[in-house]
Amino acid sequence: MLSPEALRAHLVGARLAGVVATSREESLRRYRLFAARDPRVLLGIDPEGAWEQRDVVELVADRCGVPADFRRTSGQDVIDPGRTVAALDAFADRLAEVARRGAPVLLGTGHPHRLLGFYAALADALSAAGCAVLTPAQGRCVDITTRFGLRTYNLAYVRGVALVRAPGAERPGCEPGAHTHSPLPVRTVLAAAAEAGGPLPELVIGDHGWVCGAGQLGFEAIGPADTDDPALFVGEAEGSVSVAVPLDDGVRSDYYLPLTRYVLNRACLSQ
Repeated sequence: MLSPEALRAHLVGARLAGVVATSREESLRRYRLFAARDPRVLLGIDPEGAWEQRDVVELVADRCGVPADFRRTSGQDVIDPGRTVAALDAFADRLAEVARRGAPVLLGTGHPHRLLGFYAALADALSAAGCAVLTPAQGRCVDITTRFGLRTYNLAYVRGVALVRAPGAERPGCEPGAHTHSPLPVRTVLAAAAEAGGPLPELVIGDHGWVCGAGQLGFEAIGPADTDDPALFVGEAEGSVSVAVPLDDGVRSDYYLPLTRYVLNRACLSQ
């Protein structure tokens, strides 16, 4: 089993934590947009508190280890790897609990190019433990507002993980799915599951709008969050998100493999 010390070393070496690629300027911009209640940054949550930009900086500093100095406006963000490991432990504990009960789960990602393998391995392990990995709304259309205007995507599942694709992107050799922050896909999936009479997930695992959108609707939700994704940390602080794991969510997909092994081992789900 990968030790916490070895995992911390990997996190820093792969720039999943430590000095990460996310710039301070981008994070501050998104904290400002969050304070202004910009839906592109809220990711589906409706914050209870006022959450001014300074409040968001202080929260993300507490949860991630980024500089708390509001006057620091340039350079790269820094994630404390110890905080990442602690959050991965909590993440694994939630997996272990749902596996112990054999409860239904839903997995979805807005980062299929980077994180699909991570979630797919969790789906395989949870399925082997007796959990139903839900796949409602397969093929449904979702209209998402992007910087290019309104775009229609199709819901799809790859190895048990929900994602959205542009129409016609199912051909062999195409990208695995589209990058999105929108909560609309998870709302569509959960509505379809309810319309069909269930089952409904007892745990939603994912990122971006998949976590925040599900958490806002009252489902337990866990997943990773970069330093420029304040919605997940606010959701965690207010109780709508169960676990937000601070890490860079845009590095090479194979860099997440040690995290997968660590989480599955801690959850006693290694196959």
